[in-house]
Amino acid sequence: MKHKILFVCLGNICRSPAADGVMHHLVELEGKEADFEIDSAGIGSWHVGELPDRRMRSTGAKRGYTFDHRARQIAMADFNRFDYIIGMDTENMATLRRMQKQYLSSNHSEGSKCARLLCLADYLKHHPGQATIPDPYYGKQADFEFALDLIEDACEGLLGELIHDGK
Repeated sequence: MKHKILFVCLGNICRSPAADGVMHHLVELEGKEADFEIDSAGIGSWHVGELPDRRMRSTGAKRGYTFDHRARQIAMADFNRFDYIIGMDTENMATLRRMQKQYLSSNHSEGSKCARLLCLADYLKHHPGQATIPDPYYGKQADFEFALDLIEDACEGLLGELIHDGK
């Protein structure tokens, strides 16, 4: 069974492309590339077509990642295309729930599928009490490091559940 995952943050230039890159890397290490389709998107359209923020690319490069995804905005069709749409914080999740409700109300035909919404922070294993992946965009370098720490932890937890627990 192929797992189709879409990571979503506000602008698709910091957290979600980092999660996309980290998850691709982890899936490759497991030799499970054929079992996954991974992408990322943003709630807003401000950065469509842009590379991830240079600070996140630099932070990722120091850890051996290449974050080269071009930003795109989430579309209603993504609710049908993906199995899981994974938000980074409470605001992302609230917007995604509204979009999902809108999608379901306009696509209520028998047999139409809809992605399951998840919050990436729910998969953290080594950061107890951390409820979100905070947006580092207006922060300092330490905020990018911390966001990537959380993303690595949560992606490892998510991947573990998907490939080992048979979700």
